[in-house]
Amino acid sequence: MIKKAIILSAGQGKRLLPLTAQRPKCLLPLSGRTLLEWQIAALGANGIRDVVVVTGFQAQAVETVIRARANDDVRVRELHNPFFQVADNIASCFVARHEMEDGDFVLLNGDTLFHPDLFAQARAQADASIAVTIDRKERYDSDDMKVRLDGTRLTAIGKTLPEEQSHAESIGMLFFSGDGGRIFADTLERVIRREDGLKRWYLSVIDELAAITPIGIADICGHAWCELDFPKDLPAAEQLATRLWRQHLGTDTAALQALAP
Repeated sequence: MIKKAIILSAGQGKRLLPLTAQRPKCLLPLSGRTLLEWQIAALGANGIRDVVVVTGFQAQAVETVIRARANDDVRVRELHNPFFQVADNIASCFVARHEMEDGDFVLLNGDTLFHPDLFAQARAQADASIAVTIDRKERYDSDDMKVRLDGTRLTAIGKTLPEEQSHAESIGMLFFSGDGGRIFADTLERVIRREDGLKRWYLSVIDELAAITPIGIADICGHAWCELDFPKDLPAAEQLATRLWRQHLGTDTAALQALAP
């Protein structure tokens, strides 16, 4: 059973400027709580008890929020990525690689907002040692992290994948079990040593692995989630935080009180 989560929250979120001029997008307020706090709440509702947050831009502000919202049921630890200004998100995975080599865990993008029920369904479907959570829609654009599938096996992933070869998109939630974490960490170390290694997305590692090892999927089509990348994403994110999560936690008085502003 997965009990640990690693959240990649080092980036500033420059496409959300000026909202992120002084704070990273993981600290943007949504219905009385930051995006990061809502993520931790959703993980805690699913029994995750150990959360590692990889920080970068305005790391001290992130750490302050984490400590102010300390919850005995969920242990939250910070891990700083000092390379966030010169590298892509592969560097955040690199500094957290020792957390990946022993035991099962879930890896999350710090800008993915999701309903607790979505996490539960994804975890239940993640039966491969590495599984990428996907959603489906009619059209995919250049900013989508597109996925090509062969049945339930992922065969390619990347933003440059042609739309006609794309069957789904990654939502930024990956599950690792058995030797999956070690395989990912070992491949990550090889990729980051390359000339262009620091400029890679961490999902390019999954793309390489897909050619040599089975990569599974967890299909959450129909469940609520939101990626917070642009100002236009804020209304949907606010609505999700307000209506879906509060509705879910409304049956759990203790959890709702713990999250109250």
